[in-house]
Amino acid sequence: QVQLVESGGGLVQPGGSLRLSCVTSGIIFSIHNMDWYRQAPGKEREFVAGITSGGSTNYADSVKGRFTISRDNAKSTVNLQMTTLKPEDTAVYYCNARWRASHWGKGTLVTVSS
Repeated sequence: QVQLVESGGGLVQPGGSLRLSCVTSGIIFSIHNMDWYRQAPGKEREFVAGITSGGSTNYADSVKGRFTISRDNAKSTVNLQMTTLKPEDTAVYYCNARWRASHWGKGTLVTVSS
């Protein structure tokens, strides 16, 4: 059974930082490309950041220079370090694992507000 469990969300003030984690099980983590997506209220889900099985990364323009994605194959975990958070970063953040199939977590809520 494949499971992706996100954690680390919460309420943070503008300019603050959060670190999201996604722990996976039931997959061969090291061969999967891992992505973070987000969905803000009333908006479609959008790509935030991705890291390939080989460690190459890419980011949405809106988060470049502020967010950093990383992976720990030994722990089957992908992380998203978020800094200089803005109110427009408020969303539910989802973890996605891609290889022959695509698997999603249930998300963690990030609220950026003063």
